[in-house]
Amino acid sequence: MTTDFTATRALFDLPEGVIYLDGNSLGPLPVAAKARVARTVEQEWGQMLIRGWNAAGWMEMPRALGDRIARLIGAEPGSVVLGDTLSIKVYQALASALEMRPDRRVVLSDTGNFPSDLYMAQGLCATLGADYALRTVAPEEVAAAIGPDVAVVMLTEVDYRTGRKHDMAALTRAAHAAGALILWDLAHSAGALPVELAKAGADFAVGCTYKYLNSGPGGPAFVYVAPRHQDRVRPALSGWLGHEAPFAFDPDYRPGAGIERMRVGTPPILQLAALEASLDIWDRVDMAALRARSIDLSECFIAAVEAGTDELRLASPRDPAARGSQVSFHHPEGYAVMQALIHRGVIGDFRAPDLLRFGFTPLFTTVEEVRRAAEILCEILTTEAWNTPAFKQRAKVT
Repeated sequence: MTTDFTATRALFDLPEGVIYLDGNSLGPLPVAAKARVARTVEQEWGQMLIRGWNAAGWMEMPRALGDRIARLIGAEPGSVVLGDTLSIKVYQALASALEMRPDRRVVLSDTGNFPSDLYMAQGLCATLGADYALRTVAPEEVAAAIGPDVAVVMLTEVDYRTGRKHDMAALTRAAHAAGALILWDLAHSAGALPVELAKAGADFAVGCTYKYLNSGPGGPAFVYVAPRHQDRVRPALSGWLGHEAPFAFDPDYRPGAGIERMRVGTPPILQLAALEASLDIWDRVDMAALRARSIDLSECFIAAVEAGTDELRLASPRDPAARGSQVSFHHPEGYAVMQALIHRGVIGDFRAPDLLRFGFTPLFTTVEEVRRAAEILCEILTTEAWNTPAFKQRAKVT
């Protein structure tokens, strides 16, 4: 399969005059999503009313779209299902994994993991009892820290701040060699680079769809369970749609077959409709070609920025193979610099304490945009255009 990135760019509704380098935080609107969501609202919800659950196939969407995402993350058919939020899926997968290792009490993660994942682990450990604990180490120390008391290794493959990328295959082998299970968060991997869950032997994985997969703000999360575990997993969050027969209204929970048992609540049909439109684009994308273009874009950006200014320090790995599809730079006034950049029509984002973060999404980002973004960034730093009270006023979302 070859991928025409000029053609895929035309499939997104991109505002005129904006260079968007924040698709790693919120993907842009696919053009087809407008009509697809409108059809769901007007023809399905509007005309079918509750009959849409059967007549429009709403109930099957979480599994059907999960199979389409499975291709992008190297997962087996029937191993991915959508629904709920990423934090809920982290909790659900982690609780299931811990129960599968009843003689162990430690969840191992790294200090660069996304805070919400750590919060969910902390809360779950507190619920299970004082003998359960979350242990964190530096990212490069994870393999050495997988001891005989570790039940689950919980990692985000690509660091949300710097783009640093874990070696999924190597760490999965290390976890299994120590008798532990492993849970991967793919929030900054799915749609950003090739992922090989099945090949690596991963046990569990979770991810969101509103970043690179473009399902829109608040889009549903997905959960992966390796087929070898599916009939052993007991969902800690035993929602009615994970029941073997939801409409039997049985007062006692009986888990559904396979990945269906990882469903919890009613699926968000409007968001799933938007995701379906986005996945139509992804069906024409070769992940190896995507990765090659992503590296070209990020390398171009780093080179252009470093040629134009010495005021920024690269926070991301220098080796493109060791990072995801994003690049971050340190600057002591990073927030203000980013606001000045957004004011000039280049949208990235800021991550505390001092990181300017830029995402590279080949489906719509061009080399020309990357070069222009670097030029504007360097101009802002040279002229100190960021040094105004307006750009230093913190908003709720950074």
